[in-house]
Amino acid sequence: MKEITHYTAIVIGGGASGMMTAGQIVAHNPDATVLIIEKNKRLGEKLSITGGGRCNITNATFDDKILLKNYGVAEKFLYSAFDQFGIQDTINFFEKRNLPIVIQANNRAFPKSEKAIDVTNVMQKFCTHPDIKILTNTVVTKINTGCHPALDAGSQDKTTRSRNESGMTLITNIEIQKGERYTADSYILATGGLSHPETGSTGDGFKWLTDLGHNVKQPTPTLVPWIVSDSWIHAHAGTALDDAKIIVSVDGKKYISCTGRILCTHTGLSGPLILNNSSKLQDALLSGVVTGTLDLYPQLNHKEIDQVILNIFEKNKNKKFRNVIDEITRLHSGFLILQKHLPLDFDIPVHSVSKEYRKSLTQLLKSIPLFIRGLEGYEKSVVADGGISLTEVDTKTMRSKKISNLFITGDLLDIRRPSGGYSLQLCWTTGFVAGTHCLS
Repeated sequence: MKEITHYTAIVIGGGASGMMTAGQIVAHNPDATVLIIEKNKRLGEKLSITGGGRCNITNATFDDKILLKNYGVAEKFLYSAFDQFGIQDTINFFEKRNLPIVIQANNRAFPKSEKAIDVTNVMQKFCTHPDIKILTNTVVTKINTGCHPALDAGSQDKTTRSRNESGMTLITNIEIQKGERYTADSYILATGGLSHPETGSTGDGFKWLTDLGHNVKQPTPTLVPWIVSDSWIHAHAGTALDDAKIIVSVDGKKYISCTGRILCTHTGLSGPLILNNSSKLQDALLSGVVTGTLDLYPQLNHKEIDQVILNIFEKNKNKKFRNVIDEITRLHSGFLILQKHLPLDFDIPVHSVSKEYRKSLTQLLKSIPLFIRGLEGYEKSVVADGGISLTEVDTKTMRSKKISNLFITGDLLDIRRPSGGYSLQLCWTTGFVAGTHCLS
């Protein structure tokens, strides 16, 4: 066994919350020494791809009472944490480091460059400090617990002595795959959850928390694209339906109804509207027979759509019907929908399309059948819920209530939240709070 090396704090995981924690530790405690252990070849692998490479850095809802309602039952636990580091603090943090922030639709805040790598670069620089050592390509193999040396009978450390006397366990050291062992006064778990496992989020933190005696809810992918078998959707991969309505029914009863921007993919549907309803879809799939419909004209009734079609026909009455289908459906290969649901000789002149067919077309545009098969898995998930129960964490400090020198951040906390910058803000906030309090 190689010589044990001691640090003031060890941060396991070099993602968004881990980097925020490490940087804040040395900013708040000038004499601290920090070790970051990251299994990837560089810090911030997942951060560099988040938001489709644009990085939705936060949600610019500045009223905490409104903002925190988006975190569901976790709302009541998070007021103190967000009071310490909230939305404006996040924006100030990045802008003071020469990364301007812009606020777009639905209060989504992005770096002005719309490049996630710029956010990663800021955070990596925040962790570039003489007292921060970074080990990459390194896997933690074991976390050991017991009595900390400071708790020997002769110790004069009243704080750690009182923790021990209360019956709480301490982490004594961690081991890595190279056979080395490291010790610290405090340990911070910032390993992330299970979304995008290709970036190293493979659930190690959940296993360690369970082994350390915590109650951990089994994670499930929550913000994930829908799998839809309709080939016309696949053919339009990359196309955004800027104003569309989806209705999902279970055993014939309406279960989900949502309107907004929807993105077609090679396997189905995505985009914030879809992601934020994926948990509901999961519940629907477990409840009965699921059917879906898509409305391409949610703001118009049948009569108004018929008039739209008549106007297009009037302007193009001598063209082939095939050549106006895209204008009617507002899709570059709209005939694929009609080919399946309303077959016709699409080469006939527009003026030869019957009134009956036109009426059927109107009905179809308001209610295109969707064959929803299920949800993508962890590899496509933006967020996976589950994690340590907040009743076992002091959310004013992010300290474990069972392991007195353990702090937990980010996706390891059992907090369900929607798409729109809420996940990264949780990382910034909990990382800052843990970094501020882990040595106190």
